[in-house]
Amino acid sequence: MATTDRPKARQSQLVTTYGVGSLYPAGDQSFMVCGTDEWDGKWSPSVEEPRLARSLGVHTFKAPSSGKRSGDVPVVRFPLFHYCPECRRLDRFWAFDARKMECPDCTRDLTPSRFVACCENGHIEDFPYFQWVHRGADTSGSDHTMRLESRGASSSLADIVVRCSCGVPAHDLDGSFNRNALTEIKRCGGKRPWLPGSPDEICDKPLRALQRGSSNVWFGAVRSSISIPPWSSPNAQFVTKHWTVLEHLPEDALRAALPGMLAGRSGLSIDGIIEVVRGRKGLESGQPPTDKDLREEEYRALIDGNDGGAMDTFQCVPVDVDVRLRGIVRQVSKATRLREVRSLHGFSRVTPMPTDSTSPRLAPLSATPLYWLPATEVLGEGIFVRLDEEAVSGWEGERLAERRHAMLSQSLRQRTTESGAPVVEAPSARFIAIHSLAHALLQELSLDAGYPIGSLRERIYAEPGQSGLLIYTASSDAAGSLGGLAALAAEKRLADAVIASMSRASWCSNDPVCCESGPSGSDGLNLAACHACLLLPETSCEHRNIYLDRVSIVGDGVGSGDGLFSAFGT
Repeated sequence: MATTDRPKARQSQLVTTYGVGSLYPAGDQSFMVCGTDEWDGKWSPSVEEPRLARSLGVHTFKAPSSGKRSGDVPVVRFPLFHYCPECRRLDRFWAFDARKMECPDCTRDLTPSRFVACCENGHIEDFPYFQWVHRGADTSGSDHTMRLESRGASSSLADIVVRCSCGVPAHDLDGSFNRNALTEIKRCGGKRPWLPGSPDEICDKPLRALQRGSSNVWFGAVRSSISIPPWSSPNAQFVTKHWTVLEHLPEDALRAALPGMLAGRSGLSIDGIIEVVRGRKGLESGQPPTDKDLREEEYRALIDGNDGGAMDTFQCVPVDVDVRLRGIVRQVSKATRLREVRSLHGFSRVTPMPTDSTSPRLAPLSATPLYWLPATEVLGEGIFVRLDEEAVSGWEGERLAERRHAMLSQSLRQRTTESGAPVVEAPSARFIAIHSLAHALLQELSLDAGYPIGSLRERIYAEPGQSGLLIYTASSDAAGSLGGLAALAAEKRLADAVIASMSRASWCSNDPVCCESGPSGSDGLNLAACHACLLLPETSCEHRNIYLDRVSIVGDGVGSGDGLFSAFGT
């Protein structure tokens, strides 16, 4: 393949969208990103975030190679089955002209199979075309040349037919996507093509037929953390750069060595560096923090604020709250500088990862555990909004909040009954309301700040005792550093944005259907939320656009109860 024909992806996409084990579409071809033990680590720059690394059980992170000179992230061709669009022959790609990737008889470029087979343990293989068309037939002693034909009547599976030259009756693909359609056809082979050379695993999960480009072929398990004091300070950056030396020095030797190491450097202090070294050693020897612990520390840091100078990657200062928002908004902070690290630590297929404690088995990123994980860092800005805890707690006990929460709980129970998905408790009513508020406010801020909506992202803090949200720039390109978001934290401008967002949320172009319908969206995990009102681009929502309900923030308009922000929805 010529250098100009190589598939290209952004560095951040190789952690979030096209991570290890995912399928990358490159024109008319399809590839799978290989595991991290196949990467050339010397071309991958280090990304440091000690709290997140300790949480995930690794020493450090590495960003995917940019491939400017060497060290491209390796891929393998997948699926293996291809077909010729002219003669419709269906076979593994090496049975054709594998060098040119074309049919030797028709000289037409090959097309990768549209279908794959996955299981909930993360295994993936080609759709079992041979077993599908030969079910119940004797397959010995005959030539088997398969063809994938289309009747042309429609694009449905019933009009896609698999034929074999051995003479068995042809079978269409109607019903192949049913939950148990492949149970009697083929067992999961435990294949892990993203780990070349690794042995197949024994697996008891049923195979599910999926479209190659469907979203449930790959769900990345991404954990992120915002750098907060003291880890965001210039002292911490110095410690990170020299950690391999500093971690082995006793404190007396460290204090003696630092004056020479700091010669000619400004903005650093010996006591500050020693304090960071102590904290990092304590972090590595203590209990690993959970994602919940990381969020709690972030929430407290956002409340406390920080003005640590131009070199500090966490700059967050409180601003005045407009009188129109008092009683519901307790604090607004302008975050002029934020650093977020996002790391991929596994993935699942078929069923997404609902929570840390009730996830399906995560597929590994490497054949053997490594000391690092792939990650990307984003520098940007944001706005932190903390709601009044008394107002949120009081609303949670009202009839509308309890009723909407009960509807979502019932939907989750029904999903478990029908699909066998992991049992997951519904998030709290406060989470649903704060999450919905974040979506409505993010859309409004995108219009005012001039950012593309896909370049903004939410971060929800809604555990007991927490009632906050952070909207920040989430893009690592130029659109993530325009500088217009933090300016909207100003007293009048943010109040105008909140009031305008609630006014927009009080009415949807799909009403009354959107407002009055029951559970909707993915697995019925949304209530009053649709593409015309609350749903955001995939890059903007950290919860996959689920657990949203417009009624929880603006009410249903028929007097059955108030939303958390009903007073602003007129």
